[in-house]
Amino acid sequence: MTSGTSALLADGDMVTVRRLRAEDFEAVLDLHRRLDERDRYLRFFTAHPGRLDLLSRLAIEGPGLGAFRGDDLIGIAHYRPWSDGDAAEVALVVDHAVQAHGVGTLLLEHLVSLALAQGIHRFVALVLAENTRMIQVFSDLGLPCVIGRGGPELDVEVDLGEPREYIERLEERERLADVASLRTVLAPVSVAVVGAGRREDSVGRAILRNLLTAGYTGDLSAVNPNASEILGVPCVPTVSSLDYGAELAVICVPAGSVPGVVEDCGRAGVRSIVLVTAGLTGTPPEGRVRELVARYGMRLVGPNCFGVVNTSPATRLDTTFAHRAAEQGRIGVVTQSGGFGIALMDALSELGLGLSTLVSTGDKYDVSGNDLLRWWRGDGETDIAVLYLESFGNPRKFSRLARALAREKPVVAIRGAATVAAQRAAAAHTAAPAVPVATKIALFRQAGVIVVDTVTEVLGLLAALSWQPLPSGKRVAVVSNAGGAAVLGAEACARNGLDLPVLSRRTQDAVRRLLPGHASVGNPLDTSAAVTAGAFAACVSEVMADEGVDAVIAAGVPTGVGDPLAELPGRPGSKTLLAVRLGQLATVTALGGIPCYGDVEEAAAVMAKLSDRARWLGTGEGTRPDLPDVDLATAARLVDGYLVAHRGGGWLSRKDSEDLLACFGIRVTLRRFGDRELMVRAQSDEVFGPVIVLGPAGIDEVSPGGRSTVLGPLTTDSAEVLIDGLPMSVVLSGGNGERTALTSLLLRTDWIMELLPEVVDVDLDPVFVSPEGAAVGSVRILIRRRPRTDPYLRRL
Repeated sequence: MTSGTSALLADGDMVTVRRLRAEDFEAVLDLHRRLDERDRYLRFFTAHPGRLDLLSRLAIEGPGLGAFRGDDLIGIAHYRPWSDGDAAEVALVVDHAVQAHGVGTLLLEHLVSLALAQGIHRFVALVLAENTRMIQVFSDLGLPCVIGRGGPELDVEVDLGEPREYIERLEERERLADVASLRTVLAPVSVAVVGAGRREDSVGRAILRNLLTAGYTGDLSAVNPNASEILGVPCVPTVSSLDYGAELAVICVPAGSVPGVVEDCGRAGVRSIVLVTAGLTGTPPEGRVRELVARYGMRLVGPNCFGVVNTSPATRLDTTFAHRAAEQGRIGVVTQSGGFGIALMDALSELGLGLSTLVSTGDKYDVSGNDLLRWWRGDGETDIAVLYLESFGNPRKFSRLARALAREKPVVAIRGAATVAAQRAAAAHTAAPAVPVATKIALFRQAGVIVVDTVTEVLGLLAALSWQPLPSGKRVAVVSNAGGAAVLGAEACARNGLDLPVLSRRTQDAVRRLLPGHASVGNPLDTSAAVTAGAFAACVSEVMADEGVDAVIAAGVPTGVGDPLAELPGRPGSKTLLAVRLGQLATVTALGGIPCYGDVEEAAAVMAKLSDRARWLGTGEGTRPDLPDVDLATAARLVDGYLVAHRGGGWLSRKDSEDLLACFGIRVTLRRFGDRELMVRAQSDEVFGPVIVLGPAGIDEVSPGGRSTVLGPLTTDSAEVLIDGLPMSVVLSGGNGERTALTSLLLRTDWIMELLPEVVDVDLDPVFVSPEGAAVGSVRILIRRRPRTDPYLRRL
């Protein structure tokens, strides 16, 4: 079997989907012959169809797709275009032994994608009324489906547009299949450690030790041809020689030996592999490993990875080579950096927090951050997700998955490589292209992901998310027993975009009764150094009760009178409370359910991120409005005509560029108007899709920090985010009129990128904006012929 697309069935089994070719004739014919009389009747309307050879050739010529398990063909789907219009007749056959496993649905999804790329927008089929399973497959796709009733045969018509419901149902099918397949990665009933050594410094021995220390609940064995047992665990020479087999194999052998071990695992029925070995990527064994994993339908974590963890009491799995097994907790982690995973595991343990699950993806041949986002969404033992990702295989899927998870649980990400030097290091480390920092931040921000820069920041944020409620707003009061700390706290809050409201008269009167006369009653509130712990705690309680305050930062320094933080309320209330103990060496500690930081700046930065999350949860996802005055037919003819004359593509002429903008209702003028000149640039990234940048006019003279970036497709809300990201120096001064005009222009520019995939660069500079409207002073548009891609298609 040659290359194709690996994808998961409903039960988590893996198949390969690919176009059928002439050499598949015997396999297609054999599939037809294997059908029992009932299946033949339902497919061909007769139990004894003639000329199965002809029917098999028609399926191949279709065009047709096949689903292969290993080298075995288990299902086919094909269509025959009608001679006129944009419709095609579709047919489907699935081996009886694998029916009801989702083979037919998966094939139809891939056939829809193929058909759309070839200009087909409707599927039609003739189905027997008693073939309820086939009718259900069509109905459940999520595409508009009309079924003509009456008689033994039913006319089925499916509209192949891409409505929201279809994408949502497809993603849910993919989530359920992915979670089913990940069970053998994160909750296997049996594990074999291949390469467990007798030396104390052996990586395999360390992995075996952690599995034993964690108390793994399943069957455990070691594979080493030169030992009978290691650490009391029986050894066998190969995985295939195990009596009971293994669902998960952890491989830590030299790179040259990996393909042979992987093939042995496949023959032995192993379902998943954690490939710790480094040095494979970019070498001949890489291709062989990928081929074997696809052939045998195994999930693969790694290579060049640190291992996986699942601290659930039902599993207690730790296949890492950390110096100690992970502590149980409620935080899920996926990381491309093993070092980050080790550091975070240790730090969380010290803080009293722990892991629910951890997956080190390494070079990420298969299992990725997207897989874990799906797992955590349905995992009742994970409350917070942490991501360290240096590359993205499918950013559009990531965005939708992260947004869905972030609506239910906080998702925290390390920003990662930002400088050129750091990006080069990341590329060398993970063998993946670096992602521009502005693009990565835009992806995270639109998905509701909280972004931090360091492990230190992660810990501080995780402590607050774990122990405190989110603030209902950004109004923060600072209470301190040190005047300097109070001032620094107030400044840190302002620097992080937080507000410091004036305390109510009632609150001021209440705290005056608690404090000496020389105390400063305001916001920040300086209680003075001589205050007792009880009085300080009472002041904090009074301030938290103020209706004009959403959260409190209580900063204290111990004195001869006592520790002002000693009696703070220890259980989370309805408002957020963060503590600061000045001079504390640890970044963050636990203070009876309250995160306690060593510096007011750290507390203010965490509070700002909590406030941002609360605000994001309160917003919608926006809409993609239908824009009037869009002439797509004329625009498509203009683009097609240019590509006929310029097969390699190129920049449109000035007139053609202006005509293309006019098709989307964007006005071009050479006359400057309004008070504001901006630039808008939309570029189609091969991985991320459309990237829209907004900033001051003159892009070449503006630093990246002076621009705002979001990813398409734009909604009304993401267009607002793009405008709000403008630097203060170019904030719109014309109120809602300017915002409305600019929003319309941004949405129309995004429509160009979405509806005309051959448009790869739209450069509008300058853009004039006024309350009366927006127009473009100069435009450049780059056209290239590009293959259609489907970011939502189910595939690994």
